[in-house]
Amino acid sequence: MTPILNLHDIDVTKFLAVLDTCEGNVYLVTSEGDRLNLKSKLCQLVGLTKLIEGGRIAEASIICDNKNDESKLFRFNFFGDTADAKVC
Repeated sequence: MTPILNLHDIDVTKFLAVLDTCEGNVYLVTSEGDRLNLKSKLCQLVGLTKLIEGGRIAEASIICDNKNDESKLFRFNFFGDTADAKVC
């Protein structure tokens, strides 16, 4: 699979809330080629802590198993649309 989305300067809290609404697996791809399944809370901690600078994601690539999840994350990335996500 090829990364479908490059995230830049993302609000981490909102991003995690949107991830919780995804139906399929969502992978964060590192610059080294590692893939972390972001549906796992452990992988979220490991993967995102490496990429966070000042409370925001500096840069990341995302791959989704589900086309609806791709659309949801695309809308979030470009428009900040959290849709049905419960943001605290």
